[in-house]
Amino acid sequence: MAVLILAPELDITADRMVKVLEGRDVPVARVDTAWFPQRASVDAELRNGRWVGTLSAGGRVIALEALRSIWYRNPGAFTFPAELSPTERHWAMTETKLGLGGVLASLPVAWINHPSRNADASYKPVQLVTATRCGLTVADTLVTNEPAAVKRFAEGGETITKAFGAPAIKEAGRRKVAFTHRLDESDLADLRGVEVNAHQFQRWIPKSYEARVIVVGTRLFGAAIHAQSAETYLDWRNDYGALRYEQVDPPANVATGVREYCVELGLTYGAFDFVIRPDGEWVFLECNAGGQYGWIEDEIEAPITEALADLLEKGNTA
Repeated sequence: MAVLILAPELDITADRMVKVLEGRDVPVARVDTAWFPQRASVDAELRNGRWVGTLSAGGRVIALEALRSIWYRNPGAFTFPAELSPTERHWAMTETKLGLGGVLASLPVAWINHPSRNADASYKPVQLVTATRCGLTVADTLVTNEPAAVKRFAEGGETITKAFGAPAIKEAGRRKVAFTHRLDESDLADLRGVEVNAHQFQRWIPKSYEARVIVVGTRLFGAAIHAQSAETYLDWRNDYGALRYEQVDPPANVATGVREYCVELGLTYGAFDFVIRPDGEWVFLECNAGGQYGWIEDEIEAPITEALADLLEKGNTA
């Protein structure tokens, strides 16, 4: 029985997992869905209520019925021939997502995490409601595209805005990033563009430090993240070189809350981010069901890859 890793072609964390599984003599195959259909193909037939056949990629042929588990590491989007028109590309993307994606999603294997669970858990409003239901403290939040609502919310105290999803875009051949931004008077005086799409605004939380808590099954790995500059105090993603880390154990109520959160949303893995107030209270910011952990593992010397490998090796045939 083999483990399938669905990950980008360039992914140091996935490289690390392959090495660990091979060291345990666990058969492992790594595929980037961006290889399909030009460097990968599928041949799946429904027999007795399950899909059997092969996924061929990277010179390897993977038997679907031989898989015990799949690690979903945010692989790339399908890449179609350049000569397809936009309409043909859209059609091909939809058909492949529903076809190949549907075959993989229906396999009776252990997932970390199932892509449908990842998709459900990606909605920030769902995250905040779930966190509250699980006993975690959350920041006051506004979702709106109305300038008047932004001004009303900002009257209640210092306010920040940040993206619902990934903060980076590619435009004109350049990568542009929008991290957390604290609103000032000039922002509130000119809110043109707010009406174009939904935005997230939250109350600014004074902090002693921040923390990332990695959940792997029932195991927790906590890292305190200490900002060493004004930019990283606002958003630690601004400069990884200006951070200091240490291992930290979340309070009992937080540990219970994140475990309940994962159960409720069907997650085996989750990367939780918290702000810790000066009084010691932990405030939930978000949970990225596919969040990175490699650099945290190194900084606090936590066996996160080994813990994930334990689950992948064990698998599930239910």
